[in-house]
Amino acid sequence: MADISDEELLADLGISVEPKKLGRHTAREERLIAGFEEIQRFVTEKGHAPRHGESLDIFERLYAVRLDRLRSLPDAHQLLLGIDTQGLLAGATDHQVADVQELDDEALLNELGVSNVPDDDITKLRHVTSREERRAAEEIANRTRCEDFNQFKSLFEKVDKDLKEGMRQTRPYIKEASIETGNFFILGGQIAYVAATGETIKAPNGSSDARLRVIFSNGTESNLLRRSLQRALYKDGAGRRITEPSPGPLFSENWEEGDEASGTIYVLRSKSTHPFVSEHRELVHKIGVTRGKVETRIANAALEATYLLADVEIVATYKLAEINGTKLETLFHRIFSAARLDLTIHDRFGNPVRPQEWFLLPLQVIDEAVQRVIDGTIADLEYDPKSARLAKRKV
Repeated sequence: MADISDEELLADLGISVEPKKLGRHTAREERLIAGFEEIQRFVTEKGHAPRHGESLDIFERLYAVRLDRLRSLPDAHQLLLGIDTQGLLAGATDHQVADVQELDDEALLNELGVSNVPDDDITKLRHVTSREERRAAEEIANRTRCEDFNQFKSLFEKVDKDLKEGMRQTRPYIKEASIETGNFFILGGQIAYVAATGETIKAPNGSSDARLRVIFSNGTESNLLRRSLQRALYKDGAGRRITEPSPGPLFSENWEEGDEASGTIYVLRSKSTHPFVSEHRELVHKIGVTRGKVETRIANAALEATYLLADVEIVATYKLAEINGTKLETLFHRIFSAARLDLTIHDRFGNPVRPQEWFLLPLQVIDEAVQRVIDGTIADLEYDPKSARLAKRKV
């Protein structure tokens, strides 16, 4: 694998490598701005400033108290004046500022929707989402009627039929997994079809992005960024990827009596007393495949050098169906080659042995690789030890 510069690695991980600009807002100022922007959105939606009153919505009352407090803080007033396009800071309060200031710390925190943090910082507001998350949510919500829906209607009917007949499967969406033209997903209870992908653009953090035309099964469509759709799918508890048609499942999640499978991918953890293995036991894993029972395969582990001459425990298994298990095992070994355990032990006859199927990596990364095989997003990925995650393979 070619050497990867830190800048390239950070860019692949979606981390901006641009130098921080002098004069950026402090964490406290960012929280004040975020809280004020929530109030501004309320005003835009409702057409009036938030008001006090027991009969009013709790969020309106919270925003009203928050606005009163921001108006009473000189530094907050100065900070927000430049973005106060609605003149909220200059407006009159429904309650006297003194009323707010007379509240004790706990009551004020509760009124403001602020976490009761150790330093009693009233600027640490709860439920304040990032600007990026809010923008993504707004893009998803901004759907319009699909004028040429008749061109796509048969596609949705075919996908629905495939799902009912088991030709397609639904899989949980993995964070930042690939999204390409022709992919189907389930978002907000609707089937979503990626009909077209625009030109690649650079996101503010330096990573690549693109505008998508997404058609929904209810006859609406949305023109949104790929990263916005990724975030929405991941945040949606019921968000799913719909797999491509296949004659049968790649993996089966449930064992049934009499099932016949092509084999089983298994993940083992060693009970070896070797100093390195003992120190990193939670990260040292063996990935292998067997056509029989895993328990039978590892019965004599303590006598075999390939098992580090020690007993092992099974930490994960994935049953295979209609797939070449050996090729899949080879694929996993390629993906995790950078994490291969470089350890030499001596077998029962004193011969040096370097086992090839042991890797130093978290179990959740192995499980993610399996899920990416299932949903078809494993291509061109490999394990990056620096970030302890799967990343795009460098050519």
